[in-house]
Amino acid sequence: MYKIKEIYYTLQGEGAQTGRPAIFCRFTGCNLWSGREEDRHKAICQFCDTDFWGTDGENGGKYTAEELAEKVTSLWPTSLKEGKPYVVCTGGEPLLQLDEVLIDAFQEKGLEVAVETNGTIEAPTGLDWICMSPKANTDIVLTTGQELKLVFPQKGAEPEKYEQLNFEHFFLQPMDGPEQEKNIQLTMEYCLKHPKWRLSLQTHKILSIP
Repeated sequence: MYKIKEIYYTLQGEGAQTGRPAIFCRFTGCNLWSGREEDRHKAICQFCDTDFWGTDGENGGKYTAEELAEKVTSLWPTSLKEGKPYVVCTGGEPLLQLDEVLIDAFQEKGLEVAVETNGTIEAPTGLDWICMSPKANTDIVLTTGQELKLVFPQKGAEPEKYEQLNFEHFFLQPMDGPEQEKNIQLTMEYCLKHPKWRLSLQTHKILSIP
């Protein structure tokens, strides 16, 4: 059974697929933080702003591969007849649960399958789009994919540590929080000086959508 926090239809808000209609399937659990606020101070990644604890979100619950593929498919408008149906497996850390069985179940429904991962777990085969977002103080084992999206700035996770990895797109995303405006300026300046990197903004927050 796959433990899911929430499933919902929205627009992808960041990175190379910004603006694309997508079904987000958020898996519970992460290997960098328990998800409990009282544990944040000892988390490997302390800036996470996502609720991935439990199964109480929209369409959350425990699913078999077939049930989850059916639920995700049901949220795409007009029964998958318009556009390229696209599911983003996110978390938490989805690769704690996402496997080839579920990928196959999604693809049998005609879904294009993406994952958003911290890169500390090898990805199963068959994924259509891999977005890796490295975090400081972790061992990256996932070194190839379509998109590398680095939250910036992170002490110990400087962009030059990752620019030789085998990804098609390289994005810097300003860290949210009390210093967001400063971080946006720093990110813009870095991208201008290092044009391998492109700026990614969290447009879903600007638009106030999930």
